[in-house]
Amino acid sequence: MNILIQRSELKDIYNKVEAGHRIDEADCLRLFRSNDLATIGAMADSIRQRKNGNAAFYILNRHINYSNICILDCDFCAFYRRRRDAGAYEYNLPQMIEKAREALKLGITEIHIVGGLHPSFKWEYYVEMLRELKKLDPRLHLKAFTAIEIMHLSWVGKRSVPATLAALREAGLGSLTGGGAEIFDPEVRKVICHAKESAEEWADVHRMWHKMGGRSTCTMLIGHVEQMEHRVDHLRRLRALQDETKGFTAFVPLAFHPENTKLSHLTGPSGFDMLKTLAIVRIYLDNVDHIKAYWILMGMKLAQVSLSYGVDDLDGTIIEEKIYHMAGAQTPQQMAQAEMVRAIREAGREPVQRDSLYNPVGMNRSDTEATENGRAKATTLAGANSEGGAA
Repeated sequence: MNILIQRSELKDIYNKVEAGHRIDEADCLRLFRSNDLATIGAMADSIRQRKNGNAAFYILNRHINYSNICILDCDFCAFYRRRRDAGAYEYNLPQMIEKAREALKLGITEIHIVGGLHPSFKWEYYVEMLRELKKLDPRLHLKAFTAIEIMHLSWVGKRSVPATLAALREAGLGSLTGGGAEIFDPEVRKVICHAKESAEEWADVHRMWHKMGGRSTCTMLIGHVEQMEHRVDHLRRLRALQDETKGFTAFVPLAFHPENTKLSHLTGPSGFDMLKTLAIVRIYLDNVDHIKAYWILMGMKLAQVSLSYGVDDLDGTIIEEKIYHMAGAQTPQQMAQAEMVRAIREAGREPVQRDSLYNPVGMNRSDTEATENGRAKATTLAGANSEGGAA
């Protein structure tokens, strides 16, 4: 233990973490209230090393946001439009297929699909979307829909949520996205997303999917009206659900971008806050194997730094992200594989291309003279993470 940690107010939590003990909500709140980023980062980096060695994961993927026309009007959202609003758009199935076909030529293994709650798209649109995309390449993993979209599709298709999930899985759905969680506290939700599903409804959708053998990610939106206590409560609920189902593959903290929203007077999270939050969630969510820094909203330079603060995944090549760019994000809309690999290596980590369930793919000896620990750990985790994988 170095001299700075010995003198830190967080020394007792550090000792608990080093001993492999789970921290509680009081510890988590102390971490959020502390400005000792060095000690918090050291704890998170130690856990990252134990879980994933020196590996830093990425995926070749493409985002397709099929429409921004939405029946909701969440105050934090710059993406939604009404049908006649300037900037409103919707993709028909041939357009979706063409976008996917172009991306497949670049070697992608996953398409990430979310959109607004469209007022007139029929059930058949979503089912045929999945079926036609899978026809392009049966190996293509379709990571699609947030919990609120699943609830909307349940209403559109006049099916129960379990029946909706089963039908979508049969059509080709591979895993659910973690979006829509925002902050679970009901008073916060009244301010930022008053008409959205409740925390309990979000959890129920993921619980049902996990019990069907499916996998999903989980998220938390930070930097708006929430307080530190709200973040701790949010993480507590996620950890409890993961204890129950073990269905989350990764956690993704999302930064609120206020530009072009009804909350534009707010500032969003600082880089310091993002790093601290990433580190804290790595410490607290001891039952989630991977923490992802979403470079499209953080920028690659901060994402590189986050690899020393508990992060082991930088997501992927993305291609044409709309949601955060409509809220003012200035990052590039895609990242070439060579750039991703270079960024990871510059940060002192070993790049590991993964599939949607964290199985290493696309690796060859000439490109992966990795540290022995990093390679072995990544391969071991792939077996563990694929248990009960998505259809």
